[in-house]
Amino acid sequence: MGGIMGGSFSCFPQVNSLRAMDFSKAMSRAGTSQFQEVIRQELEYSMKVELDKILATAPSNELEHTKKDLDGFKKLFHRFLQEKGPSVDWGKIQRPPEDSIQPYEKIKARGLPDSVASVLNKLVVVKLNGGLGTSMGCKGPKSLIGVRNENTFLDLTVQQIEHLNKTYNTDVPLVLMNSFNTDEDTKKILQKYSHSRVKIYTFNQSRYPRINKETLLPIAKDVSYSGESTEAWYPPGHGDIYASFYNSGLLDTLIGEGKEYIFVSNIDNLGATVDLYILNHLMNPPNGKQCEFVMEVTNKTRADVKGGTLTQYENKLRLVEIAQVPKPHVDEFKSVSKFKIFNTNNLWISLSAVKRLQEQNAIDMEIIVNPKTLDGGLNIIQLETAVGAAVKSFENSLGINVPRSRFLPVKTTSDLLLVMSNLYSLNAGSLTMSEKREFPTVPLVKLGSSFTKVQDYLRRFESIPDMLELDHLTVSGDVTFGKNVSLKGTVIIIANHGDRIDIPPGAVLENKIVSGNLRILDH
Repeated sequence: MGGIMGGSFSCFPQVNSLRAMDFSKAMSRAGTSQFQEVIRQELEYSMKVELDKILATAPSNELEHTKKDLDGFKKLFHRFLQEKGPSVDWGKIQRPPEDSIQPYEKIKARGLPDSVASVLNKLVVVKLNGGLGTSMGCKGPKSLIGVRNENTFLDLTVQQIEHLNKTYNTDVPLVLMNSFNTDEDTKKILQKYSHSRVKIYTFNQSRYPRINKETLLPIAKDVSYSGESTEAWYPPGHGDIYASFYNSGLLDTLIGEGKEYIFVSNIDNLGATVDLYILNHLMNPPNGKQCEFVMEVTNKTRADVKGGTLTQYENKLRLVEIAQVPKPHVDEFKSVSKFKIFNTNNLWISLSAVKRLQEQNAIDMEIIVNPKTLDGGLNIIQLETAVGAAVKSFENSLGINVPRSRFLPVKTTSDLLLVMSNLYSLNAGSLTMSEKREFPTVPLVKLGSSFTKVQDYLRRFESIPDMLELDHLTVSGDVTFGKNVSLKGTVIIIANHGDRIDIPPGAVLENKIVSGNLRILDH
């Protein structure tokens, strides 16, 4: 995204000469880098003053931690002010060289090492656990939403790793990167795993101040983040993992225990299980050159056109996100024929490389400017980074084109319906597609706004329908499903405003459009 020098914002009351003047016009009139530099310095100075005021309100036990957070934010804000316009030059984007994205089949063909345990014992599983369940109408951490047989995302993760540790007699730990939004609730629930065969560690993402879009100053007045102050702070995206993991001391602890790689993924991606073939490829590289960063990518479908893609840029692998693409090229970026793959956010990263780059301050990630409007109508911006964007900072990075089954994110109740259904079977915390499904593809499911919240969604299904032969399901309006319904082919159910449709128990709908009003009344 463009920084401030791209002219994205309007006026800055703290810069007297620009009071009530449009910023971008002032820039173009001035046209001098000297003037721009004066503005930058003004903005940075004003920010420093405000951050110092906030820091002064920190209690002594939070002082060091708060200072680290605000210092990190200051660096990000400084970079944000330096950036000019879109962060990629479209003319320099090329397709990655053939050998820089390997097909998974080639990795798998190398087989497994004689001692699986010896490679597993060098692995740490990291799950990104900073998100709340608000988009699905749930309070608290998203990882605590029930997704299958009352198992939550976190339950399934622990079961997967416990199964590995028992099968191979290993000690693969789980690390959760929490945010200030999820930390307390997550820690409470972790007690239930105290007898499982998985060591669980947590560390917290940074807490950064949201800034007013007009003044570019923090909206927080002090360090508190409870009550009304919660809206003043945000976790700055998963790119924050490198600094916060390092600052927590956990990175050094794990290196000290002989761990070499982390496998990082979103906790809501149920396809992101430990893959022994990829791990073996990292531990025993075929050319003897250690690969510091692996990004799992998979083939785009029309549903994935907005996903970040791996490109070649200035002789390095580089992740390009849609937010960085200059407007005239957005359609080209979305093209399935030109950019065939997208980032699953399943990443394998060398711990020693993270330590080295963090100490050299050499991890370079593009800034994502995320504008939001708060409940009271105030326009703010959040400066964020993405974990995969650091790919260009590591040596000998590699993309691996994995099967689609390794990308099974649950972002909506439409996704939840898929993973709760008989399309998948559950074994030791891992979901695999049922052998009874003839096509390995996932049906396209679109549930309307009446299903958005998990509790509404659960109320509308007496039991999850049989979906083994489903290709496409669209449901809109006030619709409920009885027990043992079977959906096949393309099914579209639309209840118009004021109408209600009850699909009766045992109904088989195959290539059907149901509309109007259908009430099943008990008599």
